Amino acid sequence: MSTDNPAKEMGKMDDADLKRGPFARWVDRSIKHPERIYRAMFYVLTIFFVVTTLFPFYWLLVLALTPLNMISDMGLAPKGFNPGVFVTMFEQVPFHLFMFNSFVLGISTTVIVLLLASLAGYVFGRLRFRGKGVLMLAILAISYFPPAAFLIPLFELFTGNTSVVLGPVAISSPDLFNTPLPMVLPFSALFMPLSIFILTTFYGQIPDGLEDAARVEGTTRLGALFRVIIPLSAPGVATAGVLTFISVYNEFFFSFLMNNGEAANWAPIVGGILKYQGQFNTPYNLMAAASIVGVLPVAILVVIAQERIVSGLTAGALKE
Repeated sequence: MSTDNPAKEMGKMDDADLKRGPFARWVDRSIKHPERIYRAMFYVLTIFFVVTTLFPFYWLLVLALTPLNMISDMGLAPKGFNPGVFVTMFEQVPFHLFMFNSFVLGISTTVIVLLLASLAGYVFGRLRFRGKGVLMLAILAISYFPPAAFLIPLFELFTGNTSVVLGPVAISSPDLFNTPLPMVLPFSALFMPLSIFILTTFYGQIPDGLEDAARVEGTTRLGALFRVIIPLSAPGVATAGVLTFISVYNEFFFSFLMNNGEAANWAPIVGGILKYQGQFNTPYNLMAAASIVGVLPVAILVVIAQERIVSGLTAGALKE
């Protein structure tokens, strides 16, 4: 049995800790209390992502509030304070009309995508047939094609420069330039694969007994889809709809090339922001203010629907 003094032993341990240095002591405490390290890492990563995510919006606000003649050589804080820029932006350009166009394009595309993706999701999620996996893989592969690869044929098609000869008759494609269709149709094709994948995951999780009960009551497969399966898959439908709307609302490529940039010709928000740019000057404060006003509806939508989006994106991660 040891007869050493406990106080003397504690003193020796303190001396050993001092000799090991601060880093070694920190490692020792981390091993003994790992929950503190996890909490500290969580806070550090959260602060990092919040700062990197919100900084562009802060910089837009700084540019918007700084008068145009004071923007050069500015720092992280605005040199002036000009909240009237949010009124001036509507006076110089009818930006509300461009926002309305974006809403119409986004809602129209979302309705088309959800309708067709629901039918496809029902087929892939609830029916069994040969080649289902290969066909789903092909649909998902289409979503990785660059939109620029389709630009020239689609532009020729929607501007009336494509014709098909059927015997003595030549049928030309209609000139749809400066209309919503040249934007809505490509948007629907580009953003539909992701919606099909999301809805297939949700529709496949609905118990067969619920659909069978609806079929016994006399409804058809289509009726069971809209009366039973879609209501029970509300988080997935909401996720697919919100992601589609946001993608269309922020789209630039086809929105810029399928119209002449005028609000009367269904130009979206991107066209409205570019309208502020003149031949000899670029009012960065007005463009920044327009960007802030344009992004607010999407930010509000994400805040409202964030729970459904998270539940929709994490569906299937845990198997019950």
